[in-house]
Amino acid sequence: MSVTTSNSRYALSRTRQYAAELDLNSEHRRDRSAPASIVKAKRQILSLLLATAPGLLLLAIWYSGTTFGHINALLLPTPTDVFTALSSGIGSGMYLSNTFVTVQESVGGFLLAVIIALPLGYALAKSRLLATAIQPYLSAGQAIPAIVIAPVLIIWLGYGQMPTLFLCMLVVLFPMVINTVLGIETIDHTLVDAARVEGASGWSMLAHIEFPLALPAILAAIRTGFTLSITGALVGEFVSGGDQGLGSLAMVGLHQYNTPLLFATLIVLAVLATIYYSSTWLLVKWAQAAY
Repeated sequence: MSVTTSNSRYALSRTRQYAAELDLNSEHRRDRSAPASIVKAKRQILSLLLATAPGLLLLAIWYSGTTFGHINALLLPTPTDVFTALSSGIGSGMYLSNTFVTVQESVGGFLLAVIIALPLGYALAKSRLLATAIQPYLSAGQAIPAIVIAPVLIIWLGYGQMPTLFLCMLVVLFPMVINTVLGIETIDHTLVDAARVEGASGWSMLAHIEFPLALPAILAAIRTGFTLSITGALVGEFVSGGDQGLGSLAMVGLHQYNTPLLFATLIVLAVLATIYYSSTWLLVKWAQAAY
């Protein structure tokens, strides 16, 4: 009986000691996690400062140069004049209406390029004969500057948004096709062979094996193409000489020597490009969570 009691007391003491060690370890983990959260917050603040510092420095140089450097306003307007033109254009709805036109053209051209580029890139990666027949023409088409293609599209399709939409598609198409081909060709063939052994083929192979494995390259193509679509829209608006779109608004500022309007339009374009790029970043995060 005494031996049993002694063993029970020993087991109880060991249990209490183990529990105390667990509490001590958890306390240490809490102590370590607190500095880790502080370090993370400091890194976020530092990243924000590093991101905003170049812009603030550029703005300070711009203000100093135009205010004290006696730079001609036709060459470089003051920040005050630019932001006055920007606020006036936003208040009157001028930038909203013209931005809507550019977004329509760029997004429409981008979606058209996606519909063509992804299946075409997959076909080129799968068929060496098709790649030999089509890739030289894709390369030649990409080598021709968009500003040279734009007048031809205007002759064929007339003035308006249609030639600009097709020009956006052509600007975006080649990089998306190349990235798609690269993504399919760099898939690990051992994984594909293993999937075939398990019975995967056709659509099931594409949807469950090839597409997820090639997704990083495809997402890179989409991110690049979506941002490039703005370039296609601007080139089309420059050449068409219309009165709609941010490109046409920039040309108005150029022809009227209205540099505040021109610089304000550049700011709107920069914001629009940032929104485009950020939206593709969200797409990447969604794809990572889904796959």
